[in-house]
Amino acid sequence: MPHTNYQPRPTFHWRLPRRTLALGPRTLIMGVLNVTPDSFSDGGLYLKPEFAVAHALQLLDQGADILDIGGESTRPGKHEPESAAAEQDRVLPIIEAVLKARPTACISIDTYKAETAYHAVRAGAEIVNDISGLTWDPSMPTACAALGCAVVLMHTRGRPADWRSLPSLPHLEVLALVLDGLGSSLKIARSAGISDENIVLDPGYGFGKSFDENYPLLAHQGELAALGLPLLAGTSRKSFHGRTLAPLYAGQDAPPDQRLYASLASTTAAILAGAHIVRVHDLRPALEAAAIADAILSHAN
Repeated sequence: MPHTNYQPRPTFHWRLPRRTLALGPRTLIMGVLNVTPDSFSDGGLYLKPEFAVAHALQLLDQGADILDIGGESTRPGKHEPESAAAEQDRVLPIIEAVLKARPTACISIDTYKAETAYHAVRAGAEIVNDISGLTWDPSMPTACAALGCAVVLMHTRGRPADWRSLPSLPHLEVLALVLDGLGSSLKIARSAGISDENIVLDPGYGFGKSFDENYPLLAHQGELAALGLPLLAGTSRKSFHGRTLAPLYAGQDAPPDQRLYASLASTTAAILAGAHIVRVHDLRPALEAAAIADAILSHAN
């Protein structure tokens, strides 16, 4: 048989409080809902509760498997930490309203604060998506273990306020840094009593990796399979697309709303490199791209 560059994804069963999700047979789509005034891509669009709920239901109607709701932006250079109370004021009414309208919806809370995670899970969220990989709030590991929720452990290099001043990474070091960071987060999770069946890993595209540092990570993403857990990839509308497209935009970075096709390319690449879940803003186009990538992977045996 001729050699193929693609490898079939391993299958996992991701344990959530009210269900188990099969990861591997097809790519699951996580739709982004930022209930913030300043997120890089859609800040302010869904700050009003009625707009947020309407968009959430639209994402679910378009085929989102998971809805990821966040109440604090980590926009590079403009990040202003929110109090847990302010974050909860934004997200909890949306979680409650969405579940009232769609009781079976699968909701993830995008937070690094244990207090917000606690209240969100109590309100019906089943996944805590922590961009810090359990490292920014010392209470988060034990909170997630006690809640019995699923977790996404993401790799972040530094803090948002530092990202623009971080020294450049040699391309050969990016993957090793992410492997080491995710390994450390895994140790924290396991020590707190979080089961591997509850964990998904995220390499954290754009989070402390500047522009072209994301490409060697994407090119070698398949090597993260060595950690033995399912992967989530969130490349949608990230700034590295805009920088790469600059020659097509008179030398200026392509703005976030002009990064759809580039995002579909990187999302497809992430799936072919083993991502089980992709986090996206443009639901329907990503769903179609994932269907094609999954069809390719189905013949990788």
